[in-house]
Amino acid sequence: MRYDLKKQLRSFRYAWQGIRQCVGREQNLSFHLIVTVAVVALGFGLGITRGEWVAVCLCIGLVISAELFNTAIERLVDLVSPQRHPLAGQVKDIAAGAVLVCALAAIAVGLIIFVPYLTRIFL
Repeated sequence: MRYDLKKQLRSFRYAWQGIRQCVGREQNLSFHLIVTVAVVALGFGLGITRGEWVAVCLCIGLVISAELFNTAIERLVDLVSPQRHPLAGQVKDIAAGAVLVCALAAIAVGLIIFVPYLTRIFL
């Protein structure tokens, strides 16, 4: 099997197009990106460790990815079921629930990492 660099680069271009189609248009993704900027700034400001950065980066990637999957699922459901249907609503709710689980896990990790730093500053 021969590696096709042009095909690989096209794949990356399509992926970036998908991300750009969501940024600024999806309210929840915009919220997650704003929180991401705040968390990264806080991490730099507090001087968190390399291991803590790994956890923060994984959480950010997980939540943003979950939001992108959720958006893709919602758009696909709208395509195949333009009329209201209880099952279509359930699919959307389940996908949104998955994002919520990821976000809550990220919040837990954030609290574990940042609360000790903040208590040293404020207490």
